[in-house]
Amino acid sequence: MNTPVTLLTSALITLSLTGPVYASNEQNSTETSTLKHDEIVTILETHAENPPSSFNDFLQQVGGESDNTALQSAINGYLEGEALEGDDFTNLYRLLGIYTRLNYGDDVVDLLGEMVAVPTAKSGDTPQYENPGITQFGELVKAKAEEFGLEFRNVDDRIFVVELPGSTEEAFGILTHGDTVPAADTWTLDDGTELNPLEMTLKDGRLYGRGTEDDKASIAAALYAMKTIRENDVPLQRTIRLMIETTEETGGEGFAYYQQSNELPEYNIVLDSGYPAVIAENGFGTIDTYFPRVEGSGEGPEIIEVTGGLASNQIPETSVATIQADDPEALSTTLRAEGEAYVEANGGDFQVTSEVEGDLVQLTVSGKSAHSSKPDSGLNPVPRLAGLLAESDVPFRENHYTAAMDYLNDNYGLDYHGEKLGVAYQHDFMGPLLVSPTFLELTDDQLHIAVNVRAPVGERSPEELASAISDHISAYADEQGVEMEVEVGIRDWMLRDPQGAWLQTLLNIFGDTTGLPADPVSSAGSTTAKLLPNAINFGPSMPGEPYTGHTSEEFKKVDNLMLDIQMFTEMFARIGNQPQLD
Repeated sequence: MNTPVTLLTSALITLSLTGPVYASNEQNSTETSTLKHDEIVTILETHAENPPSSFNDFLQQVGGESDNTALQSAINGYLEGEALEGDDFTNLYRLLGIYTRLNYGDDVVDLLGEMVAVPTAKSGDTPQYENPGITQFGELVKAKAEEFGLEFRNVDDRIFVVELPGSTEEAFGILTHGDTVPAADTWTLDDGTELNPLEMTLKDGRLYGRGTEDDKASIAAALYAMKTIRENDVPLQRTIRLMIETTEETGGEGFAYYQQSNELPEYNIVLDSGYPAVIAENGFGTIDTYFPRVEGSGEGPEIIEVTGGLASNQIPETSVATIQADDPEALSTTLRAEGEAYVEANGGDFQVTSEVEGDLVQLTVSGKSAHSSKPDSGLNPVPRLAGLLAESDVPFRENHYTAAMDYLNDNYGLDYHGEKLGVAYQHDFMGPLLVSPTFLELTDDQLHIAVNVRAPVGERSPEELASAISDHISAYADEQGVEMEVEVGIRDWMLRDPQGAWLQTLLNIFGDTTGLPADPVSSAGSTTAKLLPNAINFGPSMPGEPYTGHTSEEFKKVDNLMLDIQMFTEMFARIGNQPQLD
C-alpha cells in the first residue's frame, strides 16, 4: 500500500517546508502572531499550581492575563462561536494543548503506569490474540475509552479502535501499538538500582518500565487528548480514529487482519518513531541462518551454549558463552587474558569477564543494549563475543556453535554497515545500511542466528539486496565447507514526498512548541507507517536524545511526556478541523 515517492535532498526538503501554516492553507505571509515556545512556557508556569476546571475558564484567564492582541482575538472569537482562521485557528488549539497538559498530566502518568503493569510481549508460539496480557490491555483501553465518552471497538484482539466522531464522515487515522518486546525479570541501572520492568518507576525525572518509550506513553497521551476535545465540546470536522496494534513488534499480523475488513483513512499519523516528523523509514529485514546441531568433534573445551538478545530487533546488554572444560580454571584464565586484549584492540568500551562454575566456564561480554535500528547508540555484545571466540587460540571442539561464531565474525564482525557482506551503501537523506547480529536460539535440531537489517533506499530493490546477501552467505558456506541454510527477507522502505498541509501542520506544532528546528527527518526504524496511505510519524522520541525503546533501561522522560500530551492535543484539533490535508 506504499504510495510512490519522490527522492529529495535534505536541502530541498528544508526549502520546501518553510513558511507558516494556516487553516485556510494560505501561504502568503512570512510573519505570524502565533504562540511560540517562550510564551507557552510563561503560560504553563503561570497556571501550573492551579489548573483551570474547564477549557473555557482557561481561555478567559489567559485572555485577561495576556497583552497579545492576536491571542485575545482567537480567544474572543472562539468563545463567541466564530469560525477561526489563520493565526487565530492555530492559537486557539495551541491553548487547548496547553490546557490538556496542565489538567491531565498527572493522570496520563498514572494511566501509563497501569499500562506498563500489563505484560504485552509475545510469549512463545502463542498468537497475540490469545495472549492474556493483550486481552487485559484491551480491557484497560476499553474502560478508559468508555469513561472518557469515546467509542471503542475490539477487532478480535488484533486492533483496539478508539474513536472521537467528527461532524463529517471523513476520518484521519492515528496508529500506535500496545505490544512490547520482551524484558528480563530485572533491570539494573548504572548506579546499581534494580527495577522491575513491569512496574513503572519514577527516578530522576524518568519513567522506567517496558513500553514507556515504545509505545504505551503515546496511547495514554492520545486518550487524554481525545478526552479533552470531547468533554469541552470542541468542534471537530474529521473523526479521530486511534488504532492500537497488538503485533507490531512481531510482524504486524494484527494490522493485516484489520485491513482485510476495514477501510483505512486517507491520511494517517503514526506515534511510533520520532519528532519533528519522520517521512522516511528504512526497510526492515532479517538474515536468518540455521546450523544443524552436531556433536562436538576434536579435542579441547566445548562451547555448549551462547546467548543473545530476547528478540531480533533488540540489541542485548550481554552475551554469554558457556564452555565445558577438563581444566576450567586454566581455560578461564586464558580467556580472561584474551578478553582483555580483545577489548583493548577493539575500542576498550566494553567488558569481558570469565567465571568458573564446576566444570563450566561462563564467558560474558557486556556491552550496551539498544534498539536494533540504532546500533551506534549501543555496544552489541553478540558479534564481540563471536569475534573473541573465533579469534581465540583455544582449540575448541568443532560443533554448531563454533561454526556460528566463525560465520558471525567473518561476515559481520564489529561493522554494522554490511561491509563484510559486500553490500554496504548509503542514502543522502536516509543514511547507511545497518546490519546487527542480535538473536540466537538453539532447538533440538538446529541453531538459529538472526541478523537485523535496516535498509535505506538504494540502487537495488529490497528483493535484489536480499538476493545479494543470500548469494554472499551461500558462497561463504560453500567456501568454508559449512552446512547451513540461509533465508533473507527485506521489506520495502518508505520515502514520502515532503509536501502536504497535514505534514506542515505537524512541523509547525513541533517547532513553535519546543523552539527546536522543525525539518522532516528519516528513521532507520520501521513502523506500520509503510502500510498506511499518506502516513508519517509524529513522535514520540525527541531529537538529539537517546532512544531507549527495546533496551534494558527503557524510560520516558516526564518532561517529554508532557510535551506529547500538549502536541497531540493540538495536532488532533488542528488536523481534525483544517480545510485541506493535502
